[in-house]
This record gives sequence, structure tokens and C-alpha cells, in this order.
Amino acid sequence: MKKKFSALVFVTTLFVLLNTQNVAAQNNAYKVVFDITSSDSTDHQSLIRWLNEISKSNPNALMEVVFYGKSLPMVTTEKSVVAEEVQKLAKNKNISFRVCEMALKRYQLTKSDLLPGVEIVPDGIAEIVQRQTEGWGYIKAGR
Repeated sequence: MKKKFSALVFVTTLFVLLNTQNVAAQNNAYKVVFDITSSDSTDHQSLIRWLNEISKSNPNALMEVVFYGKSLPMVTTEKSVVAEEVQKLAKNKNISFRVCEMALKRYQLTKSDLLPGVEIVPDGIAEIVQRQTEGWGYIKAGR
């Protein structure tokens, strides 16, 4: 009998916790961090489309894009095929573009190589993890 009661308490507690988190999640603002490492310009264009669609359907959505690995051409002045769109979106106070400082060093780039509005963070992966601990959703963009 004691085991059945303990199991019932556990299941009830779990149910309450899950429902509380579900309600809290529904009331939270839309916050998502995008992780991109792809050099493929098709992936870059898709990400721009997603950012535009989300910001149109939910103007209060908070979005952050974190670049590292081979994705840096998307936000560099000499190589970006979406430079105009990135700069336009970077003016939206709810959208941020962040580049991993370690990736910049690895590819021998500096702040001056980046499009206006693109910020630098010390560690791209740490940035993504931090956002997730703050309750942000996570989307892997590209391949």
C-alpha cells in the first residue's frame, strides 16, 4: 500500500509540474536562438526568410543568430550574399546577430570584416547554451 501511495504522489507531482511548465511556456515571450555553421548560401537565404517570417507573424519575438564554424561568410562584408537583408534585420531591436570570437580568430577575420550590426561574443557555443538556460528555444539552421 505504501508503494502505491508513493507512486500516486509521484505521478500527481509530476503531472502538476509538467502542467505548470506548460502554462508558463505558453505565457512566455517567443525567444529563439538559431545556430548556424553552414557556408551554404542557400542555408543563409533560408535563415533570412525564417527571421522575416517570424518577425512579421510575431513582432515581439526575440531572435538571436549565432555564427561559428564555416558560417562566417554570411556576415562578412566581402562574401555575404544576404548582406543587405542582414543589415536590415540587425536594425530590428528584437533580432541580434552574434559571431564567435574564436571562429573569427580561426578564419583570421576582425570586427572590421563584419557587416554593420553584427556583434562578437567570446564563445558561440557558450552563447547558445546560455540562451537555452534562459528558456530560449533552439533551432539548428542549415546542415
